Amino acid sequence: MTSEILLKISGLQMADQDSDTIETISPGTYYNRNGKHYFIYEDVTEGFEQPTENRIKLKQGYMELHKKGLTNVHMVFEKDKKNVTYYYTPYGSLLIGIDTTKVEVTETESTITAEIEYALEINNEFVADCHISIEASSDKKVDLS
Repeated sequence: MTSEILLKISGLQMADQDSDTIETISPGTYYNRNGKHYFIYEDVTEGFEQPTENRIKLKQGYMELHKKGLTNVHMVFEKDKKNVTYYYTPYGSLLIGIDTTKVEVTETESTITAEIEYALEINNEFVADCHISIEASSDKKVDLS
């Protein structure tokens, strides 16, 4: 895997009968340290100029997401554990709970993929069952389907 990557992140939230999918594709940077994968990329929120820097730390059974900028959060997804943190946005802060049931990582020579499943709580109320798919590719090609 090279240091310059293309990162595709898809998220699905399922609440009651409704589901909502969000997908982003961004250029990023990759490195591996002590058996952990790190991905760094920026995203921009519509209506705001300030970007948010994102850092993902990933290994089998574990993922961390740090956001710094317009939104700020340190989220921990650890298989079979619940973690709680504050999510700071321009509109105020939210107490979020992340009850993770799956963090699976698959590696090839030019691609790293991850599947994360968790229940999301906001202010101690269940909101949705969620699924995140991450695909990091060093050959600048990702499956757009």
